Amino acid sequence: MGIVLLAAVAVGGVFYVLRTYTVSTVYVEGNVHYTDEAIKDIVMKGFLGNNSLYLSLKYKNRGVKGIPFVDVMDVTILAPDAVRITVYEKALTGYVEYLGTYLYFDKDGYVVESSSVLTEGVPQITGLAFDHMAVGEPLPVENKEVFNSILNVTRLLTKYELDADKINFQKSGEITLYFENVKVALGTESDKMEDKIMLLPELLPSLQGKNGTLQMETYDEGGGRYTFKPE
Repeated sequence: MGIVLLAAVAVGGVFYVLRTYTVSTVYVEGNVHYTDEAIKDIVMKGFLGNNSLYLSLKYKNRGVKGIPFVDVMDVTILAPDAVRITVYEKALTGYVEYLGTYLYFDKDGYVVESSSVLTEGVPQITGLAFDHMAVGEPLPVENKEVFNSILNVTRLLTKYELDADKINFQKSGEITLYFENVKVALGTESDKMEDKIMLLPELLPSLQGKNGTLQMETYDEGGGRYTFKPE
């Protein structure tokens, strides 16, 4: 009799948990490369995929494998029937094209993902020379210091709310930004890089629709008198 009672209590408890903790509301944050619906489909698939208790345990600061661009996902219970999915994406500095694929790398030059999908918001980096690659390993370029330059420039572009289509880094140290048909030649003056880039939000609107090069190789202490050379 006691065993039957315990079994009945256990079954009742299971039904209570399944009914009470069934998710009806989901909030998603931190995702850039995937839509909210795509994240929900990934997290809530399979057995007990709609149970908030199970999800909170399964995705407690858990690393995620097999999902490009995602490092960790965390599920927090807001209410028995509501959860918040927090997505922590891999930090991407730029990408290079290689053998028909896009190689996304981090601030240290390590290849994070190899994908056939082009991701918006990540600048294309050109001028890097290498003949092989492996995901999880650094791009085998001759000068590793170039990644510091890439990180510096991409941070400055973000700081001044600029979205370059492409950034070219020459072996000589010369840096060129591409905004549609306008090229911005920044030269090699690393100590003046921010001084130059901070002027672009003011200079670029007047060049919209034009084709040519804004020559900023040498910083103008006089306040931004630079030559635009049409092509």
